[in-house]
Amino acid sequence: MSSSFRLVAVLALLSATLVSACTRAEAPGTSSTPAVEPTSETPPLPPGPRLFVTNEVGNDLTVIDVRTARAIATIPVGKRPRGLVLSPDGATLYAAVSGTPIGGPNVDESKLPPADKEADGIAVVSVKDLKLLRVIHGGSDPEMVAVSADGTRLFVANEDTGQASAIDPADGRLIAEVKVGGEPEGVNLRPDGAVVYVTSEEDNTVTAIDVKTLKPVATIAVGPRPRSTAFLPDSSRAYVPAENAGTISVIDARKHQVLQTIKLPGDNLVRPMGTVISPDGKFLFVTTGRGKHLVIVDTATNQQVGQVQAGDRPWGVAVSPDGKTVFTANGPSNDVAFIDVESRTVRARVKAGDRPWGIAYVP
Repeated sequence: MSSSFRLVAVLALLSATLVSACTRAEAPGTSSTPAVEPTSETPPLPPGPRLFVTNEVGNDLTVIDVRTARAIATIPVGKRPRGLVLSPDGATLYAAVSGTPIGGPNVDESKLPPADKEADGIAVVSVKDLKLLRVIHGGSDPEMVAVSADGTRLFVANEDTGQASAIDPADGRLIAEVKVGGEPEGVNLRPDGAVVYVTSEEDNTVTAIDVKTLKPVATIAVGPRPRSTAFLPDSSRAYVPAENAGTISVIDARKHQVLQTIKLPGDNLVRPMGTVISPDGKFLFVTTGRGKHLVIVDTATNQQVGQVQAGDRPWGVAVSPDGKTVFTANGPSNDVAFIDVESRTVRARVKAGDRPWGIAYVP
């Protein structure tokens, strides 16, 4: 090999070495310069069923992933959210919000600030986007809300006026107001969609309203301070708890007549409040407020068959579509209990917001 050829080869090798060294020195990941520019996009939330929980003092909703039993989002919705219901298509949640200050036992209501009526309404929340879409008129001091089977009507219990309002959710138009008794709270549609039941805490009654005519068709006397209503899937019976008596009225939901009164066993801390029926109709689940328990009633015998200590003052209650898990919103402890029905045990507790009240299961 000639000396000139060897010189060219050496120079080429030296040039390649320098280029390689320069490339390594500037390679991404070996200095403070990131290989990929950061973005502001939030990682996608886990798919699957979720719980939405209203926080009465926190003025928001907590979103809980059911599979992982953890809170994944918070949605501000307005003052004092309580009742919560899912639209028939599963796309929208309706939450009753109210500017009326919190009262209740041992509260001198004369010393409370005036109600903020501008805050009253129904918060409309997107299930997919996890955000508040708008707030529509819901009458005065809305406490609980129900939605018709076709999604075209909302029925709202207006606590401070003794009325139930019928509202078109599409445009927020007030369609009708129906007198139902003092301090209405529970509002629920019979599964066949023909009748809505509204409980009156003050008058100890349930008013049955025809959904088509928006006229009362019956007034049913029940126990003191009825808080909610649960129907069997076939629309044959309704169950209405009386908080101050520790009883549950069993009602013929077609004739609107009381068939039986169930006395729940236990001391005077048995305060039945929230109710939900298992999807197969076999069990009634009842929260007992300051009694701290979830009570299980067999609907074939109308007898209590079990109870589970759920948490501090459980109120709102929901059940999974397979009927295996019940969820309770526990106000003072600010959490949600996941209760296994078969073993009668709490298998998880998930922190919610400030004073969880209502709860809805979204598949």
